[in-house]
Amino acid sequence: MIVLVVNAGSSSVKYQLIDMKDEKVIAKGNCERIGISGSFLKHKANGKETIIESQFADHNEAIKAILDVLISKEYGVIVSLSQIDAIGHRVVHGEEKYSSSVIIDEEVMKDLVKFTPLAPLHMPANINGILACQKAMAGKPNVAVFDTAFHSKMPKVAFLYGVPYKAYTDWKIRRYGFHGTSHKFVANEVARVLNEPLANLKVITVHLGNGSSIAAVKNGVSIDTSMGFTPLEGLIMGTRCGDLDPSVLEYISSKTGWDLKEITNYLNKKSGILGLTELTSDMREIESAYAQGNEKAALVIDMIAYRIKKYIGSYSAIMGGVDAIVFTGGIGENMPLLREKALEGLEYLGIEIDKLVNNTLPYGTIAPINSNGSKVQILRIPTNEELMIARDTKFLVTK
Repeated sequence: MIVLVVNAGSSSVKYQLIDMKDEKVIAKGNCERIGISGSFLKHKANGKETIIESQFADHNEAIKAILDVLISKEYGVIVSLSQIDAIGHRVVHGEEKYSSSVIIDEEVMKDLVKFTPLAPLHMPANINGILACQKAMAGKPNVAVFDTAFHSKMPKVAFLYGVPYKAYTDWKIRRYGFHGTSHKFVANEVARVLNEPLANLKVITVHLGNGSSIAAVKNGVSIDTSMGFTPLEGLIMGTRCGDLDPSVLEYISSKTGWDLKEITNYLNKKSGILGLTELTSDMREIESAYAQGNEKAALVIDMIAYRIKKYIGSYSAIMGGVDAIVFTGGIGENMPLLREKALEGLEYLGIEIDKLVNNTLPYGTIAPINSNGSKVQILRIPTNEELMIARDTKFLVTK
């Protein structure tokens, strides 16, 4: 079975074509700047990278360009679109209705439109990506894989906020959590690496990237996670503030005269690492500035590590201990300094990192980074959300 994985953003579409026989990536790439001048398609296949400059007015044109390059004589990897058996889509929000991936039908599409107010920046793009694939490959099964699904079994004590109960029943205000596909993938990888059923393990999954979140996975179920009603809650991120007293919004308004939309933009796009350092949201650049003695870079690294440590401590408490901690995501996988700072001082929980191993890991490998005396397994595992989407797609289509 060959599965096309599509991750549609507001102005981009990322894709992977995966042969599920051996889970090999045949081709991958992304369309950037959809609906904006200077759009292009970056395509990787057969060990080569190709950049095709073209104007993509909308997602239909971007999807068409992707399909065209996959079957082109010059850059293609398949002879015909008929070789694609199914399409798996990343969908940000499944509300409470969808606790697992589903084959997309009319009812699902109506629900996705209905859920749009819960994720107005992401859902329209997800929907457009699905519609474009349905138009370009009529009759092929499309599968929705939800970011929120893995967290859907959280207990009420974890997902409810301290607001009137009718805010939950009438308006669906609750913690949903995101990055679920990544948390699910790495939790399962931990079980595989440790040769222990996930149902027997207590795992803390730490996904650190431009957007970051942590999950407490007990016996295979996410019972709590740091992101909430939106991806704004939780850790300090690239441009997002993370945990914040809601009264700050009114105070900012009194100082600036900004409306709610302007304040939300400020907290989502101008805060976090970017706002604190006044340099950049890129942690590679922050790490470089830290090495050169930049005080704000040092402060933000310490702040992020401090919050990770708080979540690890609280999640260890609610699970009654922890068997494994796994770091993933672009920052989690590639920033040993942050991993070390986040775990130092947790020896009383049986968490001990091997600093030498942590600092000398080969790029892109699955590796333990705990000391021999650590009671808790600590791992660095590259995430693979696309493969998780492809696996769910294969399972549903063959089923």
